Amino acid sequence: MELAKKKSKSSESSPKDVAGAHYVICIKNDDYPASLELRKIYKQVPDRAASKLKMLRIVDESGEDYLYPANYFVAIKLPRSVERAVSLAS
Repeated sequence: MELAKKKSKSSESSPKDVAGAHYVICIKNDDYPASLELRKIYKQVPDRAASKLKMLRIVDESGEDYLYPANYFVAIKLPRSVERAVSLAS
């Protein structure tokens, strides 16, 4: 099994990343079944360099952020109460 790309120290973000959804749902995990659970909500970390490569920086099951293919996720907008609950659980 191929490992997810390790996080970098870059904190680049674009207005699109910041203004967009910060949570996504996993819809595919073919290459990363140990790291990603289908239908689970994950926090997305803004990363302009990753988005240019059609990747998303996701905080996965390890609690660390890694790059994954963008087509493995669908962006979602959570109600504020749910977003707070998800943030507290992280």
